[in-house]
Amino acid sequence: MSDILKRILATKFDEVSKSSAQVPMHIVRADAEASLSEISYQPRGFIKNIEKKIAAGHAGVIAEIKKASPSKGVFREDFDPAKIAESYESNGAACLSVLTDMDYFQGSAQYLREARNNCKIPVLRKDFLVDTYQVYEARAMGADAILLIAAALDDVQMKDFESIAHELQMDVLVEVHDHQELDRALKLKTPLLGINNRNLRTFDVSLDVTLSMLKYIPKEKRVVTESGILNKEDVKKMRAADVQAFLVGEAFMRQDDPGLGLKELFNS
Repeated sequence: MSDILKRILATKFDEVSKSSAQVPMHIVRADAEASLSEISYQPRGFIKNIEKKIAAGHAGVIAEIKKASPSKGVFREDFDPAKIAESYESNGAACLSVLTDMDYFQGSAQYLREARNNCKIPVLRKDFLVDTYQVYEARAMGADAILLIAAALDDVQMKDFESIAHELQMDVLVEVHDHQELDRALKLKTPLLGINNRNLRTFDVSLDVTLSMLKYIPKEKRVVTESGILNKEDVKKMRAADVQAFLVGEAFMRQDDPGLGLKELFNS
């Protein structure tokens, strides 16, 4: 585990402790369960929307909304999650990914709410989950899916978090970085398998990370390649290898209009 990931996870444990002291678990859980019966909060089908796009011959693009990153700093000062969500949707995104981590990515739960309220496509809560509290919290804020990072969780945690997410009608994207994490992630029920092309130790990025794992992944799993998709050649390379789902953030967030960046990369 990289030093930066260790620092982030330590921050998360502290964050959960403070949040649960302010809003106890039973209240967050009740809010999460109540959200299922509220029309505006009902789950939209994250995996379903990706598969729908792919079945129509398009790439299943999970377009990310993030203001900053620990390694690259602020991507855009004029940050309007609602406007970005609308642009992504109108330009072909299957789903959204919204950063809710405050300390390292300058995200927030409010950004997720604003984005989701201004579009009709499903939204992933992109954060570092270390406690069941955050799973309930994700549904309470309106998330249609959660991210589980294999490098940050043990097998029992991943299974438990997935089970709670499914009870709350949320989908799960499990993220791996190497073959050892892949073996662990394949034990989960979710068909959505994210392969992060960024090395967590060196932060180097190579699309070969995804390509080298494909032969070990069962056909019933849907591979989502993450990080390093920067140009049309990258997209062609992945689609030629039958990788049809993508999570892209930085390449879009640096554009004047992130949605037009998506259209240029995938639909032109």
